[in-house]
Amino acid sequence: MQGIEIRIEPVELYKVLKFEGLVGSGGEAKLVIAEGLVSVNGEVETRKRKKMHSGDVIEFANQSYRLKLATP
Repeated sequence: MQGIEIRIEPVELYKVLKFEGLVGSGGEAKLVIAEGLVSVNGEVETRKRKKMHSGDVIEFANQSYRLKLATP
């Protein structure tokens, strides 16, 4: 499982996918979420603006990512 550092929480799900380069654009992020290709904490998530927090796990494209709050 890979880690993704976030600087603020909550952060919207589509922004995590976009800014981490897991998809090519915000539009693509919204599309893959709407199509049910993304899971959060083991559940399929179709809300593009789902609020994500440190400790949440995103599963996408056969990879898992755990969010953690960046330390200053």
